[in-house]
Order: sequence, then structure tokens, then C-alpha cells
Amino acid sequence: MDQTENKKDIIVIGGPTASGKTALSVELAKQINGQIVSADSMQIYKEMNIGTAKVTKEEMQGIKHYMIDFVSPDERYSVADFKKDAENAIEEIINNGYNPIIVGGTGLYVNSLIYNINYPELEFNKEYREYLEKRADEEGLETLYGEAKKIDEEAIKKISINDRKRILRILEIYHQTGKTKTMLEKESRMIPSKYNYKVFAINYERQKLYERINLRVDKMIEQGLIEEVKKIKEKYKKFPTAMQGLGYKEVVEYLQNQLSYEEMIEKIKQESRRYAKRQITWFKAIPNIIWLNAEDGVRKNIEIILEETNWKKR
Repeated sequence: MDQTENKKDIIVIGGPTASGKTALSVELAKQINGQIVSADSMQIYKEMNIGTAKVTKEEMQGIKHYMIDFVSPDERYSVADFKKDAENAIEEIINNGYNPIIVGGTGLYVNSLIYNINYPELEFNKEYREYLEKRADEEGLETLYGEAKKIDEEAIKKISINDRKRILRILEIYHQTGKTKTMLEKESRMIPSKYNYKVFAINYERQKLYERINLRVDKMIEQGLIEEVKKIKEKYKKFPTAMQGLGYKEVVEYLQNQLSYEEMIEKIKQESRRYAKRQITWFKAIPNIIWLNAEDGVRKNIEIILEETNWKKR
């Protein structure tokens, strides 16, 4: 008998930024008595609403969401933290008689669940982190990116040359364990997950997706993204890690007169398009993933999900 037959099926909806994951997941949740566990590394932060395109109360339509709006912008929050908290949320949803739906575009978060990656409990080495931060400021992030590439080429393929947080993490893991992040993940994947994750991802025709991203960025600026960044910077004296996030970093550069207003907007759009491209590549690497065509519409895609998971027969 197939090992997965006795495991509970859990639906995962991934895909690039601005592809319509929220609308699809909320409608699906209504149909299968579901509740949503967010797998988005930016929507975890409090007060960061506009730049993260955080799901609103109206968009939730009464469906309970977990893992949103609960971490202070100046707190450290790791993938290991996410995995622990997300698994607790999944258990709570099941125990309350609902069906969990994992929704988000952060590949690291999704992978931590579907592959049951158990991250080592590493003590945070403040001195080494400060040493890396200083080097990144003085020598440029490209230098540390090059070092991380020599140590763990597999892990570096999946992240941007501007992703300070994850570049430093690769170096920290190797410094503290003598093993690469990739090696540790391979070792941890030997223990199968207790759930049978069925992974779907929304596919958009590339040019249309880029147009949606550009419109979303314009809307964020109109909604007050610059004011949101100013408030967070004023409130938190310690410069928040979260401010390295896409959209926030560029506004900070604008506020520090490193970019003009027009350059800031164009850079956010460009980096968002690049991020979407990396997300698509990331999801394509997941075996047995089922791609949904965004242009088929929410109703049709829900039918496909229900058929693929045999939900209609339950």
C-alpha cells in the first residue's frame, strides 16, 4: 500500500507574486471548510501592510488566516521558526475540525513543510553576524555573495545577489556547523512528512503577470507605501531586518536620496518582476507540482484542485 494513503492530504497553493493566490485560496476554503496558513515571509510582519500586499479583512471574507501580522519588524524570524509555527497552526486547524490550506510564494517556507526540512537549532552568534554586516557595508554584498557561492553553490542559485538576509545565512550556517545549508537540508529530508502535501501553483502568461506586478506597485505607492516606510523607520530605532524586503529597501534608498522618485518606482517594479521569475523557477523544481492556468479563472481552477485531490469523492 502506498505510504501516502494513510496521510491527510493538505493542499498547497503557490506561485509568483501578483498571480491571484489570495482570491483562489479564499474561494477554495469556502468550499472545503478550510482555513489558511500563509507561507509568505513578508506578510508575517506587523505594520507592514501596503508593501507586502497583505491580505485584508475584506479579502479574507471570514476565512481564518494564520501566520500573518504577528512578528515585529525588528525581530529575527527564521525558516525554522516558520516551520514550527506553521506546523502548530496546521495541527490547530485540524483539531478544530477544519482543513488547512497552505498559501504563499516564499519557496523556502513551502519547501520546509513539503520536504519536512528540519533546521538545526543554531545559537545566534551576534559577533559573527555583526562581522558579516560590517563587511557587507564596507566591501559590498557582492563579495559575500561570491564567498557564499564558493561554499554552497546549490543554495546560492535560488537567491538573488541582493538578498542580504539569505546570503548571510548561508555563511552563518557553514561557520557554525562546518556543513553547507544544502547538505543539512538533504540530511533532514530523510524523515518523511506526516502529511501528504498536494502542491499547486498558479501560472500566468509572463507579460500579463509583469503588467499585473507593475500595476500593483503603482497601487502601493498610491496607497501610501512611502508613509508606511517612514513610520516604521521612525518607530524602530534599530534598523529592522524586514526593511531589507522587496519594495521597502527601495523606498529607504529613496528616502536616503540614493534614488529619485521615478528610479525608486522603476526599481521596485524591476526587482518584483525578477522575484516573480525566481519564484516560477523555484516552484518548477518541485516534483509532481500541478500548474493552474490563471486565465482559466478561479472556478475552473478550484474544480481542478478538487479533482486532483479527490475531494469531490469525500
